[in-house]
Amino acid sequence: MSDYHEPAEEISAHDRNIIRALKSLREEIEAVDWYHQRVAVCKDGHLKAILAHNRDEEIEHAMMTLEWLRRNMDGWDEEMKTYLFTEGDITELEEHEEQSDEGEKSSDLGIGSQKS
Repeated sequence: MSDYHEPAEEISAHDRNIIRALKSLREEIEAVDWYHQRVAVCKDGHLKAILAHNRDEEIEHAMMTLEWLRRNMDGWDEEMKTYLFTEGDITELEEHEEQSDEGEKSSDLGIGSQKS
């Protein structure tokens, strides 16, 4: 049984790498979830520390994969710039970004931005 939803022979090598990264990210996030649940209920302090360390390692792996996706798959960079390391209501960030884009478009008089 194939893990692909489309004919595998039609998927490029680059796209296969993207699929690998997406699957790996999913697995890392699932591992973070499992470890976090264990940390949340563990009564033994030493074991809890080990499980928290393991969870944090999985977070590191997930972030490394996200960075690879940002560099290699369209869309990730733009969305990360919109939502990550921001302040305020997350649900309003997209609206703010769209308003900023519209303001820049309307002020350029159709000749493009003069910013360097």
